[in-house]
Amino acid sequence: MLFFDASVDEIPYIQQWEQATGDEIIQIPDFLSKENVHLVAGCDAVSTKQIPVIDDEVYPQLAEFGIHHLALRSVGYNVVNFELANQYDLTITNVPAYSPRAIAENGLTVGLNLLRKLSTIQARMRRLDFTLPTSLLSDEIFTKTVGVIGVGRIGTATAQLYHALGANVLGYDPVYNAANEAFLTYTDLPTLLTQADIITIHTPLDESTYHLIGEPEFQQMKPGAIFINQARGGLVDTATLIQHLENGHLGGAGLDVLSSESEFFWKQFTTPTDLPADYQRLAALDNVIVTPHSAYYTNLAVQNMVRQSLTECQHFLTGEKLLYKVEP
Repeated sequence: MLFFDASVDEIPYIQQWEQATGDEIIQIPDFLSKENVHLVAGCDAVSTKQIPVIDDEVYPQLAEFGIHHLALRSVGYNVVNFELANQYDLTITNVPAYSPRAIAENGLTVGLNLLRKLSTIQARMRRLDFTLPTSLLSDEIFTKTVGVIGVGRIGTATAQLYHALGANVLGYDPVYNAANEAFLTYTDLPTLLTQADIITIHTPLDESTYHLIGEPEFQQMKPGAIFINQARGGLVDTATLIQHLENGHLGGAGLDVLSSESEFFWKQFTTPTDLPADYQRLAALDNVIVTPHSAYYTNLAVQNMVRQSLTECQHFLTGEKLLYKVEP
């Protein structure tokens, strides 16, 4: 089995799998691309986790080397061209629930940080300003309304956490789940946008959700609202988000994903000017927290990503039913 974008944190779980099954797992540190797809020759299964979109040239080569299953070690699958995957008989699986709590807890941490204006306070202290102007007055979470856009596994976990802290939680999702009524109230998107003090988005990215949050949606948000995106950068019109942060309409933003993230996330730089312009503008704001697609990054999540991905590879090779086949 060939593991693209194999990272140091995955090695213990890869080794555990090898010892338990006798499988050989070849680790490649780079993303799957047209430059390295030839490495799959002689392998039975391929797994990858990607930030950049998979090159179109990869699909025919996978088929040429006899690979008809690609196991993504991620929830998101927007890196895949499904038209080409179907054309070359390539089955795609993902790991839809490696740890919803990991991402939900990270979002809660960021939301409370911004609500209590901790990032702004820390930025002022780094400038040797230890005063407490009234602009730093904050609120307590039980007095606030939280809007969760996309109430799947991660959105549900997020709603449960905020509800447990006493917040009023609104949810918007095309799919209704009656069990969620215990900790949130379903509503339409305009109502959620106009009433929520903290808005957090947890939806897949596809043609129907691209720029789901743009100028009309930001205009509907309450002055001072906090916006959190830990799903996919393309869900949000980043340029418009920046405008609403810079003009003071929004009270803050927590972003674990950006549309430009493939240019710099999970890489190291020495010169700030080498970074994308949208990130530079966001990083200049005290009330913005940007993290490099790291909300998932816990021991449990990494373990589950490896094991569930390899289990799907095993199921495909032995003809067993796939648990997480993606059929967008």
